[in-house]
Amino acid sequence: MAIELKGLSKSYHGQEVVGDVSLNITKGQFTAFIGPNGAGKSTVLGMMSRLTQPDAGQIFLDGQDIHAMKSNEIAKKMAILKQSNHTELRLSIEDLVAFGRFPYSQGRLNAEDHHMIDQSIRYMDLDELRHRQLSELSGGQRQRAYIAMVLAQDTDYILLDEPLNNLDMKHSAQIMRVLKDLATHHGKSIIVVIHDINFASVYADQIIAMKDGQLAYVGSPQQIMNEQILQEIFDFRIPIQEVNQHKLGLYFIS
Repeated sequence: MAIELKGLSKSYHGQEVVGDVSLNITKGQFTAFIGPNGAGKSTVLGMMSRLTQPDAGQIFLDGQDIHAMKSNEIAKKMAILKQSNHTELRLSIEDLVAFGRFPYSQGRLNAEDHHMIDQSIRYMDLDELRHRQLSELSGGQRQRAYIAMVLAQDTDYILLDEPLNNLDMKHSAQIMRVLKDLATHHGKSIIVVIHDINFASVYADQIIAMKDGQLAYVGSPQQIMNEQILQEIFDFRIPIQEVNQHKLGLYFIS
């Protein structure tokens, strides 16, 4: 099954930000949304996760209308990490990650919950920091902690809105490798909104490009990483170079 979007539209204050978006997101793949600021990527992700109510259209999760599903039922199938999180919470990393188990534990953690918490903390290289308070962490460390919480939720679908915010190159690459592994070896459906087209090119199975609230292109990285296509999307020339069978955009020297 998959996530299916049919005719999604959303406006704010009379301004349409997403218009008539229809697409299928295949289960078990790594899907990346790219596009300039204001393209509607985060709004589509918000509607997909039922955090944002569409003005029109339908969303189906494994064949079920998501608006007919109970919240706890959705939480066992889909996890989402938004761009902004509460960094002033008086919680340790371990306490935060434990929240990811709430759909199953309802606050009473068992051995399986603790295993998932430990595994997620290790995935994000946070073992030595697990008892530190969120307020004591750098922006990148906090971001990794929130991603660990999402991983602990252990859902089929993992939605992440700009998961590389505040991360250095090492941890950005680490997170993308973890997400790719979850899709390739664990059958997870990874859906990310991401600014860096090169991370999308290297790790995604499918790229969805948006512009001005519309779907512009949907295809493989080999198809989308094309100078003409990228110029249409981003309004400036991005030279393409192939490295180790991956197409990379040299936007920093265009």
